[in-house]
Amino acid sequence: MSQFTVSGEFQARDGYQPFTRSLEAVNEDVAREHVLSQFGAEHNLKRRQIEISEVVAE
Repeated sequence: MSQFTVSGEFQARDGYQPFTRSLEAVNEDVAREHVLSQFGAEHNLKRRQIEISEVVAE
């Protein structure tokens, strides 16, 4: 498993809010899916309300 840093922004009540998350995943696609799933559960967001701008392997 590799360490990935995922950054982007999500739609909040008062506009878009930036975010950065670090997590372990098998590859970049799995890291991207995990972040989308986390934000959906934590902030009750749809995938179209989350914009991932960058996924970097560390």
